[in-house]
Amino acid sequence: MRILLIEDYGPLRLSVAQTLREENFAVDDTADGEEGLWLAETNAYALLVLDLTLPKIDGMEILRRRRAAGDKTPVLVMTSRDAVPDRVEGLRTGADDYLVKPFAIEEFVARVHALVRRSHKRAAPLIRVGEVEVDTSSRCARLGGEPMDLTAKEFALLEMLAQRPGRVFSREQLTEGLYDFAHEVESNVLEVFVARLRKKTEAGGRPRLIHTRRGEGYLMKPPNS
Repeated sequence: MRILLIEDYGPLRLSVAQTLREENFAVDDTADGEEGLWLAETNAYALLVLDLTLPKIDGMEILRRRRAAGDKTPVLVMTSRDAVPDRVEGLRTGADDYLVKPFAIEEFVARVHALVRRSHKRAAPLIRVGEVEVDTSSRCARLGGEPMDLTAKEFALLEMLAQRPGRVFSREQLTEGLYDFAHEVESNVLEVFVARLRKKTEAGGRPRLIHTRRGEGYLMKPPNS
């Protein structure tokens, strides 16, 4: 899944972006409010992490414009504005959560995962599809109760497919969820990841969970469904 981070303080932006990537998210980040608004308008994200004090266009205006345009992407505001009126304004404008700087990175990560789960209408962090269990909190997967040996990208792909069982994801949607905006991606890399996941989820002669819809993309669904 892909996250947009708009934060003008360089050290914090780099630290938060690195933390999100370690959590298997693809991250587009910018220090510029104008560029951030353009990215939000032209790409689909699982979450927007937004500072309020930004050059060119401030965070509150970005939030206001996106909500006015009907964008329902979850928004986590992180800011040094800790006064109650500031929090109330942010939440009333359309923020889903509000985190005051400085903050513990563990709390930030927990809030990110909670917002992503909420956007997929899941209260619990555990997803089950057939014999596969994906734990979005501990970032691990199990097959028949046994841990699966997955790379970060394999887990991210499995999580995306398992979040919406039965939904067809296009090749472009999955690739954008795995890689940052500026990342150069080889043409067959997604097919390689899909092939690896199929091999691992079908271990021991288990039925296929990840299917190809010719001309459309890939989907994950329980057997016999």
